[in-house]
Amino acid sequence: MPSEDSNLDSLESLDDCSDSGSDFEVTMNATKRKKQALPKPRPPKRPRRKTALRTTSSPSSSPIPTPPDPSLQRQQNPRGTSRRASPRPVTRVNEGNQGISAEDIYDAVRSGKSAMVTVVDEWLDTYKRSREAGLLVLINFIVRSCGCKGVVSREMLDSMDNAEIISTLTKEFNEDSGNYPLCTPGPQLKRFKAGLCEFARVLVRSCRNSLIYDEYLFPSLLAMLTGLSDSQVRAFRHTSTLLAMRLMTGLVEVAVIVSVQLQTTQRRHNMENSKGEHDRASDRLEELQATINELQENREELSSMMNATFRGVFVHRYRDRLPEIRAACIEEMGMWLKMDPEDFLNDGCLKYLGWTLHDKQSPVRLQCVRALQGLFQEKEFIGRLELFTSRFKERMLSMVLDKDPDVAVEVVNLLLLIQQGTEEALREEECSHIYPLVYASHRGLASAASVFLYNKLKTVIAGDHQENDKCDNAAFFQILISFYIQSEFHEHGVYLVDSLWRVAGAELRDWETMTSFLLQESGLMYEEEGALIELMMCAIRQAAQATPPVGRTQGKKILSMKDKKIQEQDRRRITTHFIPLLPQLLAKYSADAKMVTLLVKAPLYFDLEMYNSAQWLEKHLDLLLSQICGIVEKHTEATVLEACAQLANTLSSDRYTFSSRTHLAFSQLLDGLTECFSTYLSDLLQGTADDDDTYSAAIALKRIAALSSAKDPTGWKLFDSCLELLKSRVESRDLEKELMVSALRCAAFHLMWAKVNVVNSTPTEAELKRLKKEVQSFCRVCQRCLSLNQTEIRDKAFELLCDLMVLYNENSVRSEPALKTLIHLPSDSLRAELATFLLDYVFTDPEDVELDGEDEELKITVLQKKRNQLAGYCKLVIYGVLDLAAATDILKHYNKFFKDFGDIIKETLSKSKLINPVHSAKTVCLTLKQLFSEMLTEDLSMQDLGEIRDLAKKLAMSFGIDLHRVRKPLVALHTDGIRFAFLDPYEGEEQHPNLAFLEILSEFSFKLLQQDRTQLAAFLKSVCPSTALSWTAVRHYQRSLEGRSASKAKDHEVGGDATSSLDTPVAKRKRTTTPGEGDTAVCSVSRGSWLDSSSVHSSLPTPALTSTMLKQTAEQKTSRKPRAKESDVGSGLTEPESEEEFSSGFQMRKVKPTRHRHSSSSQHFPTSDLNSHLTLLSLIEDEIEEREEAEIENYESGSDNESAYTLPSTRHTSASVLDELFD
Repeated sequence: MPSEDSNLDSLESLDDCSDSGSDFEVTMNATKRKKQALPKPRPPKRPRRKTALRTTSSPSSSPIPTPPDPSLQRQQNPRGTSRRASPRPVTRVNEGNQGISAEDIYDAVRSGKSAMVTVVDEWLDTYKRSREAGLLVLINFIVRSCGCKGVVSREMLDSMDNAEIISTLTKEFNEDSGNYPLCTPGPQLKRFKAGLCEFARVLVRSCRNSLIYDEYLFPSLLAMLTGLSDSQVRAFRHTSTLLAMRLMTGLVEVAVIVSVQLQTTQRRHNMENSKGEHDRASDRLEELQATINELQENREELSSMMNATFRGVFVHRYRDRLPEIRAACIEEMGMWLKMDPEDFLNDGCLKYLGWTLHDKQSPVRLQCVRALQGLFQEKEFIGRLELFTSRFKERMLSMVLDKDPDVAVEVVNLLLLIQQGTEEALREEECSHIYPLVYASHRGLASAASVFLYNKLKTVIAGDHQENDKCDNAAFFQILISFYIQSEFHEHGVYLVDSLWRVAGAELRDWETMTSFLLQESGLMYEEEGALIELMMCAIRQAAQATPPVGRTQGKKILSMKDKKIQEQDRRRITTHFIPLLPQLLAKYSADAKMVTLLVKAPLYFDLEMYNSAQWLEKHLDLLLSQICGIVEKHTEATVLEACAQLANTLSSDRYTFSSRTHLAFSQLLDGLTECFSTYLSDLLQGTADDDDTYSAAIALKRIAALSSAKDPTGWKLFDSCLELLKSRVESRDLEKELMVSALRCAAFHLMWAKVNVVNSTPTEAELKRLKKEVQSFCRVCQRCLSLNQTEIRDKAFELLCDLMVLYNENSVRSEPALKTLIHLPSDSLRAELATFLLDYVFTDPEDVELDGEDEELKITVLQKKRNQLAGYCKLVIYGVLDLAAATDILKHYNKFFKDFGDIIKETLSKSKLINPVHSAKTVCLTLKQLFSEMLTEDLSMQDLGEIRDLAKKLAMSFGIDLHRVRKPLVALHTDGIRFAFLDPYEGEEQHPNLAFLEILSEFSFKLLQQDRTQLAAFLKSVCPSTALSWTAVRHYQRSLEGRSASKAKDHEVGGDATSSLDTPVAKRKRTTTPGEGDTAVCSVSRGSWLDSSSVHSSLPTPALTSTMLKQTAEQKTSRKPRAKESDVGSGLTEPESEEEFSSGFQMRKVKPTRHRHSSSSQHFPTSDLNSHLTLLSLIEDEIEEREEAEIENYESGSDNESAYTLPSTRHTSASVLDELFD
């Protein structure tokens, strides 16, 4: 049996299949073979056949379940590694004249450039001259293919048995690395493996008529491969198993050919024998009988070799520790089952495929599923597979959620074959496991599931016996609508259409059937109409844009000329069909907000130039504009108004000749809305308006604001009216939410369009001064709104402030010197208000949450709003509206809120490094200094210090791996930190209260180069008093600055985080650390030393009245979480795949600035479990790969309960916040 080192302990049921106790197993367990006996004359081939062989292996019996006769095992003993199969005399030839060598064969196989038939023919010439010499070449080729430098000599072949030869080779196997030819990475692996398999195939083909039956070559070769497959050396085991399985496949192919020949010859013999005595040719009959006997003998010999290989190699190696070996065995088993179903397609062999479905490694499961696909493709095999299907169907259904998407895709394809091959093979509840996968984010899996779904839909339609294509399409849409409604994923229609597009593209392009359904008076129910409109709009988008939905994009796909032509044809067909019908659809569904929102987007996918192609189409344009204006006047929902504004913006483009009509239509609409608002304005300002008047004015203003995003509203001069309305409402505290938000939006759009107009024209100085005054007035009003207790008003004011200050900052007018008058910088009080807003309403702790955890949709919306607000503040820092020091208000929360806002903060930090690397590094240091100072005012706590160190670790990782590029910033950071640590104490304070800050600073030491460490160590000694050099914090920081050679001994003495230098890339080494101390390894490169004095002195001022200065010391400290155990970090030369490797997972102490308190405070919502639902700006966290399992104990793949597929969310805009932020 194979050693425990090379086998997997499997299920107990697997042990039952090993045929323990059989004569075969006893012989196969032998480890010695007899020494080579003296050669004897070889008798003729016919008499050598033993009767026992015929009794143990008949042509019709399977080679798998039947154990060979013991007498045959003594003659051919693969597991016992005996090579003496016949007494043929040894014919020696000159060793130098052998022809092709083992190295020549290896080079030909590895290069893949030589014709394998030629290589095998040259070897056959060598073998025909001397069997032993030819076999020796072949054995040495196998040894060389294993990556072993050892060579089998002629003396070893003659005097040693296989076990001794393998033992000798194992001792000579000087394997410095784990690589061998079959596991070499890159394209060379595929080339070598393909060449090796091709060599085995050609070898069997070339020998199938003669040498395969010489009782020497293949028995000896298979005996050696069987012995190697039992080796503890992985290279021997892997290579020999692959070759043995490939040779077995060749033998199976030959056995099938022999069986066919035997059947044909037997029929001829029977026909000849059935003739009359006078017509029968006795010589012909004898000749046929002799052929039959020879074919039977050949078939029996092939069966014995296949039995030996199957039981000696496959039965043991299909559960090998190495997944590549298991996969190779299962792949070949699939070929045997398909090529020779008479002998292999039985429960005795199928059970191996069933068991392997539970393998822990996905490549093995993948090969198993593909093998089953080959079987279920054959209609004649279905009956034999019924028992297997019933036994393992549940497992196959669970594998559609396999962790490996490739396996899941193939399983869905397999289930489709099962469904097509047998009626009622899968019940409806079993099919329901597959249907939801059409919404999966993985494109391949969704596509496979869509084929399954489409096949099921077509089966249902075919059951109605309808032959008309139009009727078929109508039935298709009815069933598809029913499926879409019942699946309850109403927000994911675009994913369903994208999945079905390849297989059901013709049906989904049937615009006539869809519109006829919608325009019928009694066609569909209300819910069905909504589903059909959504699917129709998704199909229009797919046809016109040919772009996958969010989450299914697989790289940047460039459309071919053919695809572009199809896309243009689809766009023209859509335009031609929908131009006359869209006004009718809008008129019918104008009262339904959801449906009309979808329909209004249809012209965005039109070829709008077609409106000018014919005069009769202009009439439909007027009807469309009339319907859009009517919808705006009828609806108040934000989604409807935004969709109409987007369409108005598209139709108003100057590239279309009909844009004047669009401008006229929407100008008239704005005239009416402005007049309506002006009617109620005086009453609103005087406070005499009733609720109805206030509502009417608010709705009119809301519609104007929506249209202002697409059309310039400055001509209607609404800014002064909106500003007066805002001032009066803020002063009177009569805060009508809808009215105030709409007024803020209208005023802001007026200022935005005004900036666009002055850039595109030559304004007078008076106009510029008036515009700047308007900006200042509006910003003051917005600043007052930040302190209101109305959430919607406060949030809108914050967002508009961020946008306007970016629009009117110094950088925006740098290219237009004449517009410098418009520069508006925030006041100190406004800066403080903005920073306080972040702390009050964005960086909220879980204890501030007041929302029931059931409303997941609302929690996602709230988190998205917070992300937008944080991104707005980050824009102010990046575009220079606020100093880089203002970024401290967000960097403090990098660790604690990493899950919700980590990507935004990380991107902001990255952009700040591009602006000014040194100031960015000093800002990082300033962040830590502010947190440390706050910690001291609330009494020193090691828990707080640990949280600040965790933040320092995460911030240190943001400096990247190019240590030369970050030298100057890091030196500036360390210098500022050292100065802060030794600041003179205030009167009444203890000496050097900031000394513990050096422990935090040590987290950045591993990014320093060696010469910078030396300079900083000298600077530390010059600043530090001599009495403080022995203090713990100073010694801790000094050790972090020491090189690896100096600190190596201290690692063991102190047990702390003594750091290490790195002159060149080296392997990671393990070391011990004590909890609470740093765990990073330090990189250093030996170059010239320097210390730029300009980077030592910090010129970055602390912002006035920032949120970190406004703290309540009287507040009680929040509860702390216990600190997690720190993990060792390897070489600092390369960053880890995930920043979480450098974070112990504890949360940063909550900063307590002054917060606004309201009688009816705004709600805050938990965001701890929202990450899985976000598709916008999601954080990519690399999982640590699991170690390869040493033993398979239960064959469970773990895919039953854990799926890698999540249904994508389309509730958020597909545009990235950071793209909008930095483009």
